[in-house]
Amino acid sequence: MSADTLERLFREFCLPTMAARFADMLQSAEVQNWGYRKLLLQLCEAEAADRRERKRERLLRESRLPFGKTLGNLEEGHLPAKVRRQLPTLLEGGFVERAENLLVFGLPGRGKTHFLCALGRELILRQGCTVYFTSTFKLVQQLLAAKKELRLEGLLKKLDRFEAIILDDLGYVQQAREEMEVLFTFLASSGMFRQFFIERDKGPIHPDGRRCPT
Repeated sequence: MSADTLERLFREFCLPTMAARFADMLQSAEVQNWGYRKLLLQLCEAEAADRRERKRERLLRESRLPFGKTLGNLEEGHLPAKVRRQLPTLLEGGFVERAENLLVFGLPGRGKTHFLCALGRELILRQGCTVYFTSTFKLVQQLLAAKKELRLEGLLKKLDRFEAIILDDLGYVQQAREEMEVLFTFLASSGMFRQFFIERDKGPIHPDGRRCPT
């Protein structure tokens, strides 16, 4: 069987990395006198590594996490000491598996959103979690539109595939009955395996019930 035939079969079997690297690895195997087991192992490891990287890239795209809010540029010194101590444990992701919600409160501009986005990004990179970021106001508007167009159930199913959802700026949602109904419908429909990161400012309240920027 020729090398070209093997490359074609690799592509047919949806093994693009093995197809792309087969010729070079075969040459290395001949020069370094690899056995067929080592050659196959090298090819499989390369395919697995590329698949993991492609999955991470896909999960980051689908997460809608804001660009630039990473653990590397998070100013941890601004976080409370208790939060800094808990961060390594949170990064392990056990609380996601246990479906334990994470609530974050504080004054505006203290890095709450950055902290949650950095945590969500690391859960994707380290644990392979499916994470979705959205402002609560935007989500509520999407839910209202979906309800009006009789496609609310489909949107809820789409969101249900994420293991963790970051709801940003909960306090800015108007407390109108219709908005609260769709929001609570979303929260209730997620079941026991959904996990939320909820961020809310502690700030002044507008007379109509909205959270005021400061």
